[in-house]
Parts: sequence; structure tokens; C-alpha cells
Amino acid sequence: MKHWTELRSALMVARYGTVSAAASELGVHRATVNRHIETLESALNARLFHRHAQGYTLTDAGQDMMEIAGRAEEMFIDLEGRSRGRESLISGRLVFTSLSGVAPLIVPALAAFQKSHPNIDLEFIAEARLARLEHGEAHVAFRVGAKPDFADYVVLPFKQVHFSLYASTDYIARYGMPKPGEYEGHRFVGAVGLPSPVPFMGWMTQNVDPEALALRTTNQYVIQNAVCAGLGLGFLAEHDVEGLPELVKVLPSDQTTSTPLWIVTHVDLHRTGKIQEFLRFTKAIQD
Repeated sequence: MKHWTELRSALMVARYGTVSAAASELGVHRATVNRHIETLESALNARLFHRHAQGYTLTDAGQDMMEIAGRAEEMFIDLEGRSRGRESLISGRLVFTSLSGVAPLIVPALAAFQKSHPNIDLEFIAEARLARLEHGEAHVAFRVGAKPDFADYVVLPFKQVHFSLYASTDYIARYGMPKPGEYEGHRFVGAVGLPSPVPFMGWMTQNVDPEALALRTTNQYVIQNAVCAGLGLGFLAEHDVEGLPELVKVLPSDQTTSTPLWIVTHVDLHRTGKIQEFLRFTKAIQD
């Protein structure tokens, strides 16, 4: 690849923020890195970095360069692994991202994968913001809800996230066990009538009078604590509360109160060895 050496130098500067740090990582003199950046900017006819006293930051053209260079680096690493045999394919860094709330469904698969492939270096980014896989922010994303519809994404099913209606034993002692469809006189925790990706919002809106809300909230952690404290009935993720003795399932999950969890990869990296091995592994443990 023409200018790959220069592109790799620019990639290191983008990652580490200074020419000195990039030169140290590459094992070359800082003058070499400067020359590589100048050569690349001349070839592309665009400035890739803003130069500051504190270091280098990417321009818009530099952001495009970072995206392409990051993909190219992954592919070169994969190619090197192929030349050394299959064991090398399942080593190196693998970055995952998801909402923290579904981590209990994901982490066991990561732990089993790491046990089978101890040379893999796993990183898990748990945040509400959706990682931009096209910019190399993560290798694999787990997304909840409707199937992601992006032309450059490869999307595969992973698991279902089930939400059931729960009450605490203390609540039942005070108000009695609700019968399906008979909720008059009962109190709830959550929200009604709001646009929300959670699958049980429709059920809440159809079945719960706003006046019956003992506590209004859309935060699942708050809902769980409020239900456990006996404030009212509320929908909780089954994987979060399984085995808690103070909770009783009032209404089991069905298709209207569950949602799929998807594995998402970017098409450019989907065929790399370590991602393919992870996908094969997750399919095998689910079958």
C-alpha cells in the first residue's frame, strides 16, 4: 500500500497526541514522524492536524484519515496473524461496547471466550452513547431494541432481554397479590405515555393510570430499588433480579415486554479473524 508507512505514523500521532509519543511507539526519531506527516499531507493535499503547544489534534480530513488508517491497521494485523497460523488470529485487542444494563447477559460470553483464547485482550466500554464502529471506536457493539439498519453494519441476533412485572413480598403483604388484568387499587413504579425504547412502555401506558404511579421514573436502577423497597409494581429485567428473595413475579415476560439484543460489527472488520472467531464462539455456546 502506497504511503502505508506515512499513514501509520499519522495514526500514531492521532492516537497519542504528540510526535514524540508517536515516535517512541514506532521506535523512530521524531523528525521521521514529522517527515511522514508532511509527505502524507502533501500527497493528500490536505492538513491532517491542528498543531498546538499541547500537541496535535485532528482536522476533518484527519478524522477521515484516522477512520481509514484504523481499518487498514486491523486488516494488516489480521493478515500477519493468518501467516502465523490460526492461534495468532485470536490474540490481540478486542473492544466491545453496550449499555451497562445488559452487561450481565454479555460478560459470561466474554469470560468463556477469554478462557478459550487466553491471548486475547478484552476491553468493555459501557455507555449510553452508541459507539461509531465506522470510526473504530469499538470492534463489536451489542445493541438493544429494533434491529440496527445501517448499510455498513453486519447485524446478528444474540439474546432476548426479558422484562417481567414484579412486586416485593412487603408490597404483597400490604396490598395483596395482583391478578392478571386486575390492577385497580395497586401502585406502580415507572412512567406512562412517554416515547421510550423500553418494550414495556406500551403495557404501562395501556394498563396504568398516571394517578396510580407511586414514583415516576424511567431509570431502571431506580425502578428496581423502588420495587424492592415496596413502593409499587414495576417492570424489571429478569437477568437483574433473578434469585432476589424479596421479589415476586406478578406478570411474566412475553413478546410485548421483551426486546432483542443484537451483535453489531462493521463490514470492513467483520471478516477479520478475531471477530469471526468470537462470532463462531457465541453461536456455539447458544446452540
